[in-house]
Amino acid sequence: MKPKLTKKSSPFFPSNQFLHRHIPAFNWLRNYQSKYLIGDITAGIIVASLLIPQSMAYALLAGLPPQVGLYASIAPAIIYPLLGTSRVLAVGPVAVDSLMVGAAISQLAPSDTAQSVAIAITLAFLVGLLELSIGLLRLGFLVNFLSRSVISGFISGAAVIIAFSQVKHLFGLAIPSTESFFQLVASIVGNLPKTNWVALALGVSSVGLLFYFNSPLVKLLQHLGWRDQEILPVSKSAPLLVVILGTLLVWGFHLDQAAGIKVVGDIPKGLPAFTVPFLDVQTLQGLLPAALAIALVGYMEGFAGGQSLANKRREKIDANQELVAFGAANLGAAFTGGYPVTGGLSRSVVNFAAGANTGLSSIITGLLIAVTVMFLTSLFYFLPQTCLAAIIITAVYKLIDFATLRRMWDYDKADGLAWVVTFFTVLALGVEKGIILGALIALGLHLWRTSHPHIAIVGRVGDSEHFRNELRHSVKTSPDVLALRMDESLYFANAKYLENFLNQAIAERINIKSVLLVCSAINVIDASALEILETLVADLKQLDIEFYLSEVKGPVMDKLVAIGFVDYLGKNHFFLTTDQAMQTLAEI
Repeated sequence: MKPKLTKKSSPFFPSNQFLHRHIPAFNWLRNYQSKYLIGDITAGIIVASLLIPQSMAYALLAGLPPQVGLYASIAPAIIYPLLGTSRVLAVGPVAVDSLMVGAAISQLAPSDTAQSVAIAITLAFLVGLLELSIGLLRLGFLVNFLSRSVISGFISGAAVIIAFSQVKHLFGLAIPSTESFFQLVASIVGNLPKTNWVALALGVSSVGLLFYFNSPLVKLLQHLGWRDQEILPVSKSAPLLVVILGTLLVWGFHLDQAAGIKVVGDIPKGLPAFTVPFLDVQTLQGLLPAALAIALVGYMEGFAGGQSLANKRREKIDANQELVAFGAANLGAAFTGGYPVTGGLSRSVVNFAAGANTGLSSIITGLLIAVTVMFLTSLFYFLPQTCLAAIIITAVYKLIDFATLRRMWDYDKADGLAWVVTFFTVLALGVEKGIILGALIALGLHLWRTSHPHIAIVGRVGDSEHFRNELRHSVKTSPDVLALRMDESLYFANAKYLENFLNQAIAERINIKSVLLVCSAINVIDASALEILETLVADLKQLDIEFYLSEVKGPVMDKLVAIGFVDYLGKNHFFLTTDQAMQTLAEI
């Protein structure tokens, strides 16, 4: 008799394990406790008050109407916590992605607002598809090819461009957008005599207020005995306060007319309509490079933020599931009039510090912004752009990471050089070319390092079983046996380097009768390296020198057996330990 299909075993009803793995919200929803609610509500409100002005500012940075930033903060904020593995990551528009979106738009629709929005929606769609596909295919490891030095240099360069792109709004200058950073700086300097001093005063005052709330006020409140939970809502209310005060000043004194202060203007009221991206092949192909760069940078920024906060609670972040969640969030943005989003580190830190316990806090943030879009957009009409510029500048200046450059330069000049090259490439050629060149630099550094591996001639330390580099330790070596250790996997790019090193070492030691390769650090020997090894063995035999291996790892040994190399060399040429090999070959 065939067993009856139950709900758990039916192919039409996914198991609980499947749901908990692919929809992580089931985990925190199932275990939700009433004590979590206050923290989630508080965090959701605080992050919403921070995200509303930031989202409009970042949309303007991307060359889009401010409402597009608000739209991009609704669906993604609700979708991500259902699929993401971080319980505190705040997803929405961020500065670096906005700059990259703006660069892509400027190439295709420099002055057409409707087309710019359509391109931004299409970018969100492509970014979502790419991230979703990479996550479902479990290919999240690919982003590891962007090294820390390259990412830091890229983000620092992008932050400089972002900050300078807002100087024109801060000074009230009418300067056309340009991809060239140096041309932008020249335009700003050339137009300084046309500074709108009222706009500058308003912008500088906003920057000062934001900086004051960020640090001096916090220290003052701490000195007065306030608790961190009481300080956070006050200190993080600064962007919203700047928006309110700036709007009231422009409205009350008619500064938009009397002093020529640029304002946000009309923002459509109501939830965004369902939007459809461009699906013609030519547009998709043209946007694909930018979408790929935005997807990689956005994922790395969001994942790094989520992981750092998860570590504080000893929680686990799944890299591939995060890609799925980011992909779904971007698809949500694409179909609701938004543009590419990711996890914002600063907002996530605020969410965490405000007491967020689960993804409910993010959902509350999304719902509050939806309410704002439905009923409160008219309040932003007189919001001055110089105040939004101040918000962006104070948000991105911390991204300029010269401390990492100093540390890397002291530790490894190659990493420091990669940082510098990426940084100046971003400034000179733009963000897309900068990240592409950065990836090539990171890959090139990896290839250079692995193609020039550290190889040490080793000897016995005293009477122990340990063998160490003869240049670093006082060791006993044999004039008959050349024992060397290669600290890298053996593959096509470095096999010749090993051969050249070995030939030079043998030429300097005329009494050598045996060569022992210590394989303790070799995890892989590829086919090209194996051919070179076979040739090397044959050449050494002509010199009456025998070739031996020790400490070969199991997976490597399995392949050498399967291909016949063990039989070719002889089983007696393999030793379990270097100690056994040297006792047999040199009696030391």
